Amino acid sequence: MTDWAPRRAAFRALHATGCFVLPNPWDIGSARRLEKLGFAAIASSSSAAALALGLTDYQIDFEQCLDHLTMLVGATDLPVNADFENGFADAPEDVAANVARAIATGVAGLSVEDQHGGTLYPLDLAVERIAAARAAINASGEDVMLVARTEGRLWGLSTAQEAVDRLVAYAAAGADCLYAPGVTHIDEIAAQVRAVAPKPLNVLIMNAGMRVADLAAVGVRRVSVGGALANAAWKAFDETAAELAEQQEVN
Repeated sequence: MTDWAPRRAAFRALHATGCFVLPNPWDIGSARRLEKLGFAAIASSSSAAALALGLTDYQIDFEQCLDHLTMLVGATDLPVNADFENGFADAPEDVAANVARAIATGVAGLSVEDQHGGTLYPLDLAVERIAAARAAINASGEDVMLVARTEGRLWGLSTAQEAVDRLVAYAAAGADCLYAPGVTHIDEIAAQVRAVAPKPLNVLIMNAGMRVADLAAVGVRRVSVGGALANAAWKAFDETAAELAEQQEVN
């Protein structure tokens, strides 16, 4: 049985000081290329994983997610953070059961979202879900980081203050790291950093104007890119394949 403890300890240490970039591969090849480039950790992306299976975001099921995580963990020696969507369940007890199975794949961290079907869970239920995920990690005895995500800003469902309130509530419920994808304004990001401190904040780069150095300067601990790498790769694939298709001989 593989001992995942060193990877998990290294992953937690990355969140203690400074700011690191957490890129998102989608298969063995992309994971190994990122390791060779010197990244200290990687993370799965639900959208990138779906694209690799010929699906769209949120179409992969729980078992497919576990297979994907097992593949990424086995591909490199780097710690892997899991994009675990909404825990693939609504009820807190079901989230806990699924988190326990995700831990068994060897991941060093996992994120749980507070939305399903484009709507946010009521705050009380959302907090219970994070607390249940925390309890599952504690029961496992493994040092897996719990990342709590609020999707309100990404989906246009909450104000800046409502997002902060949710992050603070999730931190109190046991999340190790907080994350509100969709936020691009540096002042709003800085407000989130202050609200959840001393716990680390993850920020998703949404456009070319968002620079890692600027995010680090306001206290962001980790930066991810979601499906951006996969989208760039597939864009190049589509363009090249389209050029080839145009050159086919017509019989």
